[in-house]
Amino acid sequence: MATKTLRVLAKKMKDHDICMMSTNGSRGVVNTRPMSNNRDVKYNGESFFFSYMDTRKVKDIQRSAAVSLSFTGSSGSYIIVNGKARLIKDKTTWEEHWDDSLNHWFKKGVDTPGIVLIAVKAIHIKYWDKDKE
Repeated sequence: MATKTLRVLAKKMKDHDICMMSTNGSRGVVNTRPMSNNRDVKYNGESFFFSYMDTRKVKDIQRSAAVSLSFTGSSGSYIIVNGKARLIKDKTTWEEHWDDSLNHWFKKGVDTPGIVLIAVKAIHIKYWDKDKE
């Protein structure tokens, strides 16, 4: 496992659009699904994902804010983020993180009924690079 600063890891995460988000489901089941962060990763270790409020992942986050994000890069890098999720229902904040590619899933943009922004703040990050052990 390579040692990297948060700034370097955040830059690497920005290069990884798709991750697998794992949440703690009911009855001890871990639920995992692909999510796009639209390369919206702040240098403070926070990742952002748009979703609908009526999804299992949002229900899971409401029950337990602990989530895990798994990023795999085409160059052989792997990043695991264990963090704490929060749900943002503020339209102004949505606009700050909106990318036009999201219009494919959210037809009315930030005015789409029932959307929410999931922010995941990293607590612990692990990084592996295939070229460095």
